[in-house]
Amino acid sequence: MKIRILDILEETMADGPGLRTSIYCAGCAHHCPGCHNPQSWDFQGGREVSVDDLLEIVKTDEFADVTFSGGDPLYQVEAFTELARRIKEETGKNIWCYTGFTYEEIMADERLSQILPYIDTLVDGPFVRELRDPDLHFRGSSNQRIIHLNKKEDDAIPGTVSTIPYI
Repeated sequence: MKIRILDILEETMADGPGLRTSIYCAGCAHHCPGCHNPQSWDFQGGREVSVDDLLEIVKTDEFADVTFSGGDPLYQVEAFTELARRIKEETGKNIWCYTGFTYEEIMADERLSQILPYIDTLVDGPFVRELRDPDLHFRGSSNQRIIHLNKKEDDAIPGTVSTIPYI
């Protein structure tokens, strides 16, 4: 199984708490005005990388957790679900996932919701330029939520966290 990605950033601190390995996928149909990463919209951009190869990259840093971003990983939900499942089974690492879909849209769609059991934190909703707030932690606009699906005390970001069970 392959995932079309634009880049992998290792040891970043921009896409969630602590050190993270961020996997930026290609493809997004949300086309949010003011998007900080419009080059990620192209579904044919970047390169294909196998889930096996991505898993090996994730494993190289035992201290870094994982973030899926993009583009929008849920446009490749089957492959990202497989990657997330294997990361959880083989490393137990914390996984954040950024998406332009809302939690409610994901829950209403059997295909999209398959990833939720493997995601610890979901950052949901499209970027809305009029709601941009540079003071927000780990998101760009105030409509976007940080939702802890598998809440742990060390995941808490005071003043910014919503907790919603995925079941």
